[in-house]
Amino acid sequence: MKILSFTLVLFSFCGLAFADTLSVEYSSFYSHLKKIDNEETPALQFAFGFKNVRNGDLCEIKTANIVTQKVTLPVIVTPENRFLLPTEKALSQAKAIVEFELVENNNQCDMSVQLETKPSYLKQQYTHQELQDLYQQYTVFFDDMGSFLSFLMPSVTGLQFYFDNVDRDSIPAEIYLDEHHAVITGDWLEQGNQIQFSEAPYRVTAITK
Repeated sequence: MKILSFTLVLFSFCGLAFADTLSVEYSSFYSHLKKIDNEETPALQFAFGFKNVRNGDLCEIKTANIVTQKVTLPVIVTPENRFLLPTEKALSQAKAIVEFELVENNNQCDMSVQLETKPSYLKQQYTHQELQDLYQQYTVFFDDMGSFLSFLMPSVTGLQFYFDNVDRDSIPAEIYLDEHHAVITGDWLEQGNQIQFSEAPYRVTAITK
């Protein structure tokens, strides 16, 4: 099994380093953000970050801002050093730049992109239909991304839920649990099951192969 993540293979953009600042054209993000800004994938979002090429950890982001000729908009960075960006055509048309100040040297950090479930869809209890909807949205995304090159794209086989400290007893025995991760397979979903955890997950991603 494989946790879904994206690299520069799918996200090709122009990044320029000026002194201690890394500048990336917003249009590079927008071209991909708009792919999930639709009625078919309302629960999904891209969480961006920069991965250290030496140790694989996320590079620490001091500050992040969207900059146009008229305004500077702060970008919220999570404690995990990931950030979200709005899907705004106007920012792309205004040739906005996203500027980052990193702790590590810029040449040590490559873009990392994670497809995940939006916070409003993180719950302690999921009905079968809610689980099926999340599974289907990830499947739709991959089908759309695969298009004529579907043989290059992974297929969704399940959902992975991330917890701070989930109670093992709250999870059915047939569900795989590894440290703080619970995996619900497509086969388990097909049985019409629902689930209630001891706490709400802080992230849900797709399992692919």
